Amino acid sequence: MNHYTLSELHVGLSAEFSYEVTPEKMALFFELTGDDSPIHMDADYAAQRGYENRVMYGMLGASLFSTLAGVYLPGEHCLLHSVECKFAKPVLVGETLTVRGEITEINETFREITIKGIIFNAEGKKVTRAIIKAGIAQ
Repeated sequence: MNHYTLSELHVGLSAEFSYEVTPEKMALFFELTGDDSPIHMDADYAAQRGYENRVMYGMLGASLFSTLAGVYLPGEHCLLHSVECKFAKPVLVGETLTVRGEITEINETFREITIKGIIFNAEGKKVTRAIIKAGIAQ
């Protein structure tokens, strides 16, 4: 976990991590949310709709922006204010994703940063993008 304070942050600072979409993670997300849509739960149903495997929950992917801000950029001193997501491409169970964020703005008056977040699949295609606003406690 990173421990950036506001004075240590600058526009252009970035971080990234990888995330594998596993059946176990999908099951945990279902347990937490109760979302039993067949596109996420049933491989045969997903195949009938043209997908090679079950489709990852969009909000599971979006939750990775919380990990990005709370662990990597800025880390420990972060409190999310907002996350605005756009889902560009479906993600399938079994894919490995790269979650990347870069600080695009710092508002010292309100102790808030803006992070441009992007999730890429293994082919380097954008699957989810976000604008993240995060407060810095220190």
